[in-house]
Amino acid sequence: MALFEFSRFDGTQPFRPQSADQLFDQLADLLTHYGEDVLEQLRDIAEERADVIEQLVRRGYLDRDREGRFSVTPRGLRRIQTKALEALFQTGRADVAGRHPTTLRGPGEARLEETRPYRFGDPAANLNLTETLRNAIRRRRGKPPIRIAEEDLVVFDTEYHTNCATAVLLDMSGSMNRFGKYAAAKRVALALQALVRGRYREDTLHFVGFYSFASPLSERELLLSAPKPVSIFDPRVHLRIPLQTPDRFVPQHFTNIQAGLAFARRLLTRSPARNKQIIVITDGEPTAHVEGQDLLLIYPPSERTARVTLAEARRCARAGIHVAAFALVEDYFYLGLVNFVQQLAQVAGGVAAYCNAQDLGNLVVESFVGGRHRRRPL
Repeated sequence: MALFEFSRFDGTQPFRPQSADQLFDQLADLLTHYGEDVLEQLRDIAEERADVIEQLVRRGYLDRDREGRFSVTPRGLRRIQTKALEALFQTGRADVAGRHPTTLRGPGEARLEETRPYRFGDPAANLNLTETLRNAIRRRRGKPPIRIAEEDLVVFDTEYHTNCATAVLLDMSGSMNRFGKYAAAKRVALALQALVRGRYREDTLHFVGFYSFASPLSERELLLSAPKPVSIFDPRVHLRIPLQTPDRFVPQHFTNIQAGLAFARRLLTRSPARNKQIIVITDGEPTAHVEGQDLLLIYPPSERTARVTLAEARRCARAGIHVAAFALVEDYFYLGLVNFVQQLAQVAGGVAAYCNAQDLGNLVVESFVGGRHRRRPL
């Protein structure tokens, strides 16, 4: 246990105020947990803590409009993403910028030490001049003139690299507020953004939040997002809500994995990337789904909703999309969730894993990187 001794400050003791970087990192932690409400509260205390806030504005981490509303600048967003990545693993030991390697050989950008005979269409930049000249000399037995023939040509082999389109589905249902689960999932998402920007620059990365519905999340929206507040506390719920009535109150805190998968599938089918994958992060079985023009909210989780959700997972598999599902499990009450994500992975031909919030990061990053060491046939 740490011991502290307090005494009156007389001006002789060294005083080291927090840097703007440290202050912003603390603010970023609050944003990760509580979302946009933090910026609203910052506005309320702007006059009281003007010196602190001014540091963050001068440093370029925060911006303030004419009405006094604060926003995180692109520089601040990049710092949050980078810090999230560093928290997962040491970025100093990461590989140089590149794309996802495969065991396939082909016209790639990563030159290997191995060589092979030239084939029509190989780039001239990959020509191994030393081996090519050696072959020409050997063929002429050292006698001049030395002329290079096609059979003398040798090129460096290259490793084929793929680009990948990924959609990360984040559960924004009400239960994600507990045990720091949504904050952990958000940190993983922010880390993936930094990873893609730094190493897999030709990839595309989408984020979709799913709750009673599903919607895309931009980088800024992701940072400011939070789980939907619970608005119904009944032990049993069975609601059918027509989607054609936009003014009607709709509880937002249910878990519509079907809508998330369908939205992600539509995003990824438009992508020209060879590899496509969906990463689902959830803490509950599905409790919402769409039938025709109606939204159904059913709690406790029903076989009906599970069946519709699994049917959408099959559509993703038929579209050539790899699905990885991660269940955030905190206690034994989550046995049904574990069973569901295993079914989800089985029907989609993907993978499933269950873990607590603290272990989520490494598992998702391993799946993100390892799930794309393949090339779909032309």
